[in-house]
Amino acid sequence: MKACAATVVLLLAYVSHVSLACPPVCKCYPRRAEVVCNQVPLTSFPSEGLPRNTSTLTIQFTNITSITEQDLEATPHLKELHLFNNRLKNLSSHLLRGVPHLTALDLTGNKLTHLPADVFSHAPLRSLVLKNNLLEIADAGWIPDNSNLTWLDISGNRLAKIPADFLQKMPQLESLDLSNNLLENISANALNQLTKLDRLNLRNNKLDDLDASILASTRNLTYLFLSRNRLTHLPENIFQELTQLKHLTLDDNKLSNIPTGLLDNLESLDAEGLDLTANPWLCNGQLEYLFRWLQKNQTRLFLPETITCSGPQSLKSRSVMSLTESELNLQAS
Repeated sequence: MKACAATVVLLLAYVSHVSLACPPVCKCYPRRAEVVCNQVPLTSFPSEGLPRNTSTLTIQFTNITSITEQDLEATPHLKELHLFNNRLKNLSSHLLRGVPHLTALDLTGNKLTHLPADVFSHAPLRSLVLKNNLLEIADAGWIPDNSNLTWLDISGNRLAKIPADFLQKMPQLESLDLSNNLLENISANALNQLTKLDRLNLRNNKLDDLDASILASTRNLTYLFLSRNRLTHLPENIFQELTQLKHLTLDDNKLSNIPTGLLDNLESLDAEGLDLTANPWLCNGQLEYLFRWLQKNQTRLFLPETITCSGPQSLKSRSVMSLTESELNLQAS
């Protein structure tokens, strides 16, 4: 009986020690198994002192430059790892082998220029954020086949292209953010496997053309952001399958007109769900389709009065909504 009591005392002491363990510069919240190291003078990963039962770890605004598989072995029950705004330059290969329960990894605002193969393998990641780093290449080798990822944010990097084989490893993806990169084109089959995609952000790249079939498989899209690119024209059927689309931004491109029928299938657009502002619309007979569509769908437009003509000179700066059929040399409808 005494031996049993002694065992219980030792076990309680061990549990108490584990729950009270905490790196001296961090804050630990035992009830929710969370550790936060915020704006502290760290230069290396604080693996010593981390409670082994930690499920959420946040390390932000520190001077940490690298993280290894061995560092993460200190927290085998980790589910969320947030490492934003540090100075990370290197991640080790097989980084996540010691955290087999990790579902969310956020590496926003670091100095990553290159990532090794298999860096995101070995854990069932559902959310991966690589926003605002220095990456120039997205490598299919980072991601395991048939990845569980539903959320990928790789915005704010230096990507000039996005390989089709990289995206094709993520058939569960629901949100893809590639905004604020240097993308000049996207291959026609890049999105073929992304049948569950709900949100696609391509804002602020250098796209001047889109393949007519690029969105053929993404029939569940509800948000599509194409603003601040260099698009001069759009294929007639590019939005044909997007019958669920609620929000579409095409502002700040180089569109002077759009093909007949382009917007006809977008019957699910929200009020103010379509942004066509800041394009050089040429207000002549070729604008007839857009002109008539605008008249019928004014409530779906964002700031419709600011959709203006860039030419001809006689109509320059006029709101397209304010024009008459005769000014466009159209026959009365």
